[in-house]
Amino acid sequence: MSKKSSSKKKESKRPVDVYFEQYAESHQHPTNKLIHWVCVPLITFSISSLIWFIPFPHLSFLGQYNGFVNWFTLVMAIVVYYYLRLAPTLSYAMLFSFGVFSFLIVQLEYWEQAGGPAPWIVALIIFVVAWIGQFVGHKIEGKKPSFLTDVKFLLIGPIWLWHFIFKKLNIPY
Repeated sequence: MSKKSSSKKKESKRPVDVYFEQYAESHQHPTNKLIHWVCVPLITFSISSLIWFIPFPHLSFLGQYNGFVNWFTLVMAIVVYYYLRLAPTLSYAMLFSFGVFSFLIVQLEYWEQAGGPAPWIVALIIFVVAWIGQFVGHKIEGKKPSFLTDVKFLLIGPIWLWHFIFKKLNIPY
């Protein structure tokens, strides 16, 4: 008969769960959480847009699709790979989000062609307003934003929101 250890083996947490716990430490106040549900997607969209509008060299082999391969495409691939390493299902959610962002960015380009403002200006305005919202939320919270401690939390914010949706729908991440 083998001896059973009275102490339970401690389960090690996945890095993504550790990041979520650390991120949650400065996101406890309900108003701050609500502000983050609005501002984090807006910031992610605006950063995606601003990267999209950085001039990209013309690659003739892409033909008519040249405008859809740009710096954002490369950054998105790297970021989705990072998310894939943390939590595959959350990476799929972010890939979906980036697809929606891409559609919206193209709509901004069409708006500009129809006489609207330059898309990068719209993205910059969204970026500034959303960050003001974030800082208001953290003022209410009484804690500094997580990304000031570690830049990786800029990447964690969007999947932190998705993980709540996944939990609500009982989808493992």
